[in-house]
Amino acid sequence: MNALKLDIATVPTLVITNSTFAYGSTVALTYRFQIFSAAGVAVYTSSQVPGSAGATTSHAATTAALEGEQTYTWQARAEYGDLFGPWFSSSSASFVTPTSEGFIKGNEMYDPLINGKTVGELHGPTAFAVGQTGGVTLGDHDAYISYELPQTLLEGEFSLLVTDMPANTKGGKTKLFAMGQGYSDIVTNEYRMTVEKRGDPPGIVAWRFIARDDVIDTEGAEREEYNFQAHLLYFWRATWQSNYFEVEIREGGFSGQTVYRKGKHWEGRGYEANPHVLYVGAPIGRSGPDGASVNGVKIRQVYVGPFRRPASANQ
Repeated sequence: MNALKLDIATVPTLVITNSTFAYGSTVALTYRFQIFSAAGVAVYTSSQVPGSAGATTSHAATTAALEGEQTYTWQARAEYGDLFGPWFSSSSASFVTPTSEGFIKGNEMYDPLINGKTVGELHGPTAFAVGQTGGVTLGDHDAYISYELPQTLLEGEFSLLVTDMPANTKGGKTKLFAMGQGYSDIVTNEYRMTVEKRGDPPGIVAWRFIARDDVIDTEGAEREEYNFQAHLLYFWRATWQSNYFEVEIREGGFSGQTVYRKGKHWEGRGYEANPHVLYVGAPIGRSGPDGASVNGVKIRQVYVGPFRRPASANQ
């Protein structure tokens, strides 16, 4: 199967022609399978698979940890006890994994939100629209999605696509996305990171980031106004790396025009939230509903991780 594109939720099944013996031996062989990334790194090795009675032996690699939209190659060899033959591979022994349905692993999270489900936990009134331009709509200030990373993301990005978001929405300190340490009040959280699209005044962009030893945020005139349009798609990204935090907004999606870009340096140690909890929108905190989620927005293709946003997430 030369670069066969697998369907979503399909487990790769590897098939090899059984080895034969010149003198008709009936030795019961087993087979071992390996899968390699495009970089040539072995990402999966099976246990011994008993040979089938027919002409071929197949193996479903159900435990293989494969990335979405990647090309993989594979090989197999015959074994008998501790003895084994050469690895067999060919240029046609490759396949392409389907678009990811989302994941949380290590210090990384990806949630497409276009397939009618989430890898996180839904809170409040939310509604899914399925399809490439779908997503999840946050129906009110108390609607949000929460995620918990198994490992702290010390440096990286938090990015997503947003539509149905005019400049004039309800709420004076409403948040588009956020993260912190554990599930304590996001407003007073000691590792608070909040990115706001305020509705009063309309279209104000503001943010706050708290690292181990410092607090940085937008103050006064640094809180800039932009005339967001409900029918347009916006790409929002926050990054924290090498003691510098930055928020960027592009109008027209991932490949659109940058309409906002502002950041600041922080002093001392970095971002060490543990457990590291993420939010699309934000829960109601000390500020009340007026400082929780931006209501009515539709969000899709959410990525948090070490700068490895999937290409499919940019549509």
